Amino acid sequence: MKTAAKQLAIEQLDRKFGKIKAMRSIVPPEGGWVRAVRLAIGMSLRQLAERLHINPSSAREIELREESGSITLRSLSEAAEALDMYLVYALLPKDGTLENMVEKRAGEVANSIVLRAATSMELEGQEVSARRLINAIEEKKRELLISIPRQLWD
Repeated sequence: MKTAAKQLAIEQLDRKFGKIKAMRSIVPPEGGWVRAVRLAIGMSLRQLAERLHINPSSAREIELREESGSITLRSLSEAAEALDMYLVYALLPKDGTLENMVEKRAGEVANSIVLRAATSMELEGQEVSARRLINAIEEKKRELLISIPRQLWD
């Protein structure tokens, strides 16, 4: 088993991911969220600027930076607050869960380590059977999953 703290952290985050993973498919509106919300509620650029305590050209710059992907989280958070909205921010694992992500990476690393050792043994005339290789890879993967060492991500 993984250390209890790491296992708990993975499980807690995976539960949170489960609640928001449907958001992956949401595509931001053309022009960005700030502009779309502002226009939808009938707020002018001048009104947004006043709420942000900036000039209208700076408010427009916020919208342009969001559209281009160069906006900071702080600016986006401030714009959301000015629009009386929440900023929701998350990272989601591509493999669905952190558990899957860690398992996949442990398998890759185990495979690399065992095959490197098998190649070395083969060069020394000590060839290993395919079945023993598979078992060794699985055993190494289990070892890596116990501790989830930092080297897993090198």
